[in-house]
Amino acid sequence: MSAMPELTEAFGTELPHEKLLIVKGPRSGLTISVAVHSTRLGQALGGCRLWSYDNWVEAVHDSLRLAEGMTYKNAAAGLARGGGKTVIHVPRGVQLDAERRRAVMLDLGDAIASLDGAYMTAEDVGTSAEDMAVVAERTTDVCGLPSDKGGVGEPSEATAQGVYAGILATLDAVFGDRTVARRRFTVLGLGHVGALLATRLAGDGAVLTVTDVNPLKRELAARLGAQWTEPDEATRVPGDVFVPAGVGGILTREVVDELQVRAVCGPANNQLAERGIAELLRERDIAWAPDFVVNAGGVIFLDTLTRPGASAEATRERVEQIGDTVERIFADARERDVTTLAAAEALAMERLDAVPVLA
Repeated sequence: MSAMPELTEAFGTELPHEKLLIVKGPRSGLTISVAVHSTRLGQALGGCRLWSYDNWVEAVHDSLRLAEGMTYKNAAAGLARGGGKTVIHVPRGVQLDAERRRAVMLDLGDAIASLDGAYMTAEDVGTSAEDMAVVAERTTDVCGLPSDKGGVGEPSEATAQGVYAGILATLDAVFGDRTVARRRFTVLGLGHVGALLATRLAGDGAVLTVTDVNPLKRELAARLGAQWTEPDEATRVPGDVFVPAGVGGILTREVVDELQVRAVCGPANNQLAERGIAELLRERDIAWAPDFVVNAGGVIFLDTLTRPGASAEATRERVEQIGDTVERIFADARERDVTTLAAAEALAMERLDAVPVLA
């Protein structure tokens, strides 16, 4: 069965993106998809995801979807950056050894260099600062390198900081205060960002339930004094806030029907399985903080610290402003009687429309 019709069904017969580069890496033999959705606000910035799919077309689809999301993320964050994304397809069952992993990062560097500055990449799911150092051997359009290689390091802490600011704003919108202590949170996914969030929530006195597909993460749960649940049970745990911190598409119609929380706010990208889920959440009176707004701390960190004269303190302050943006989105949604998705997209489009289109 061909997956190609799925692309036209999702994006139409005319590509809405500025650029789409699909290459089979000459060194690695892996398919690399680099999607540049928009450079209207500036050079596109978005990470490189290394992931397994059923076929290469699914990986291309993901790059297109994620690149569009980066346009909205960067615009809503007030950055002078467009949106782009890279996805490297690793066939299911294939394990990359160190040699092939290095090879695909060199292939990626060449692919990005061929775009003549339209797009800058960084680490994302499945890649690291060390990977970006290899990419930097072939192009300067890369950031997030290790500090010992002249870079600013991985952005996980900044992402977690921004999500936490979004959580506080969400609590204020739902409960009228920002108190974390004794509030019930369920964190689904204990990767870099999820673990940081769980640790901070526990430190602030939250009643915490956590889970991850990796059972070894139970050790973290024990250290935090958190209740452990199985991943497929996480969306049914009664509580105040559900924190999706794993893969995207978690909020399906079936999941939203079974949620027993007042709010959803977390770092996972593309949480809505489809646009209509935003309205379903609204109908159930579950406050949803749009993912592309609350998880922008990492891209703010990378963009800000790669500019001349940037300081760590100014960067932290910029990341904290995510809370202000979330507060504005909830207020706009209430005032206009629309979903928070519509309010967040309107904010992003307002900033995009402020920049004239080049002839």
